[in-house]
Amino acid sequence: MERRGMQDAMVRAGQWSAPLGRRQLLRLGAGCLGLSLPQLLALQSRAAEGAAQPALPATPPADDPLNPGLVSPPAKAKSIIHIFLPGALSTHESWDPKPEAESAVRGEFAAVKTAIPGVLFSETLTKTAAIADRLTLLRSVWHSESAHERGVETMLTGWQPSPAITYPCMGSIVAHELGGRNSLPPYVCIPDTFGAAGYLSDMFGPFSIGGDPAQPGFRVRNLALPKGVDAERFAQRQKLRTAVENQFTAVRGEPAVAAMGRFYEDAYAMIASPAARDAFSLDQEPDQVRDAFGRNSAGQGFLLARRLVAAGVRFVTVQYGSWDHHANLKPGIGGQLPPFDQAFAALIADLASSGRLAETLVVVSSDFGRTPRINAEGGRDHWTKCFTVALAGAGLKPGYVHGASDATGAEPLDGAVHAKDYAATLFHLMGIAPEKRLLAQGTRPIAISDGEPIKEILA
Repeated sequence: MERRGMQDAMVRAGQWSAPLGRRQLLRLGAGCLGLSLPQLLALQSRAAEGAAQPALPATPPADDPLNPGLVSPPAKAKSIIHIFLPGALSTHESWDPKPEAESAVRGEFAAVKTAIPGVLFSETLTKTAAIADRLTLLRSVWHSESAHERGVETMLTGWQPSPAITYPCMGSIVAHELGGRNSLPPYVCIPDTFGAAGYLSDMFGPFSIGGDPAQPGFRVRNLALPKGVDAERFAQRQKLRTAVENQFTAVRGEPAVAAMGRFYEDAYAMIASPAARDAFSLDQEPDQVRDAFGRNSAGQGFLLARRLVAAGVRFVTVQYGSWDHHANLKPGIGGQLPPFDQAFAALIADLASSGRLAETLVVVSSDFGRTPRINAEGGRDHWTKCFTVALAGAGLKPGYVHGASDATGAEPLDGAVHAKDYAATLFHLMGIAPEKRLLAQGTRPIAISDGEPIKEILA
């Protein structure tokens, strides 16, 4: 109590009675924020990276030496919901069935008609088939990375992994270029962190909700005041941190202080804003809406993503399921894809009915594809030569299928799309020029993407 009274007195005075050393300042800052000194030092280290690489404006000035005269495309999408199915979903059992092929290729699921004339889906996607006229399908996507880690990195960044540089995922690029809105982080991952900021600062990495929103009593971690800290005490701690920071700046003049301050201010804004907290609360949704999406990881994750983009989050990644079916493909797909089918169809219908589909880009992707033939274990193995990405929403032609796979789904028959072109298309729709160059380590200029937007699918 005596120590807290002394701190409060210093805050009211707006100054310290005597200069403090760097370590004393850090200890005091850690104490007032409820952090240990190692935690605060870790934050300072991350902030120092950010201080060295300030965010560039979305449309650089004409005299920008990195991007002279570059003009960003008009933004068609305000937000992206990226649904990622880790492990590699089989396109034969989902978006691109082959009902006329032999049984070893066809598999054990039947095909169903969709709302797009002449286009079939697997029977595992019956509800999605009914709203297919709102979708845009890329049935001829490919890349060359057949290991999961490298395939995931390729699909999240649009770049082939390199030992020389770590590329930022698309969500981090969007966060860097466009920033946040309404006291919310620009980039959120459900349920956990998925993707990295790469050569950008961790400042542009994702905010993770830290759990499955379908679990009873789910609450987003780090979004509430610490136990025993009320709003008044929280405000006093915030003032104390500001006083510590001001003194530290006067003593040392380190640019990392300002960057670290951004971490704190963003966190304070979220904790202090009822609207920001409500955006993460599924309890705000009527029971019938939660039931329509499905009371499971897919349904509640997709519903939370819809709430977040409606509140102003620019990029939400939702991971769902585990799709590495080298064996037992039928029960694996049969158990996981129907909840996805219900949730995805509900998400598209919900966005369309509210008018938000016109300003939201929804994407479903995976590591890569799976082999055209079923193996001896009743599964399919890794296959990078041809698979499907499904999209819907802002700036796209609805009910449009781009490209086609051959009779067995082994290779593109026409309209082949590399992963880098798919990534460039997403940036283009968000109003970010893919060719824009950013500074990586050692002041090395790197283009956001070396792909080209897929013009055929643009509305």
